[in-house]
Amino acid sequence: MSGRKQFEVGAALDQAMRVFWQRGYADASVDALGSATGLGRGSLYGTFGNKDALFRQCLDRYAALYGPRYEQALAAHPGDPVRAVHAFFDVTLARIADPEVPSGCLIAQSAAQSPTLKEENGARVRGLLDAQHRRVREALTDSPAAPQVLDELATYVVAVNQSLAVLSRAGTPDPELRSVTRLACTTVADTLARAASGSGSGRRTAPAR
Repeated sequence: MSGRKQFEVGAALDQAMRVFWQRGYADASVDALGSATGLGRGSLYGTFGNKDALFRQCLDRYAALYGPRYEQALAAHPGDPVRAVHAFFDVTLARIADPEVPSGCLIAQSAAQSPTLKEENGARVRGLLDAQHRRVREALTDSPAAPQVLDELATYVVAVNQSLAVLSRAGTPDPELRSVTRLACTTVADTLARAASGSGSGRRTAPAR
């Protein structure tokens, strides 16, 4: 019985996550969340707490679903940071192309609505972006570039990744999204190449524009 209860809670959480993903926090009404999960207001609150608590659980659910995919992609190419970044973007492109999930990204959607979020929820969103930055930064560690350059590159890669989600929600076709990732990978490669030749190490170097 407890196993079935856990399954039902997990399924309801997945449905709630989709509502926040599609509509954003501000437009995800309690009625819409109840309709998606099949739970009345009382059962919804009794199971997950209030809307803010449910939103945090959905963020954690999303991170648990996609975080390992990004980690595996970045770790699959040790010593080759450009290929690692390419694989990182491929995870996002695969999610965008998946017809079974909403367009865009729950984190990007939530970050755009940060002014409407309670402080704890805003901090949770920021923490997920920071975790993404740490993953990318770790994949760049073996490069000869100065630490500040690698920090900036990691920020750049995360920014491009979030922009893919925004563009996909606006209906940008896959070939255009892939051209964005190719240019981003070229920027990463060029910046690291300059560092390897000695022009980028030991001083501040901005990614190529």
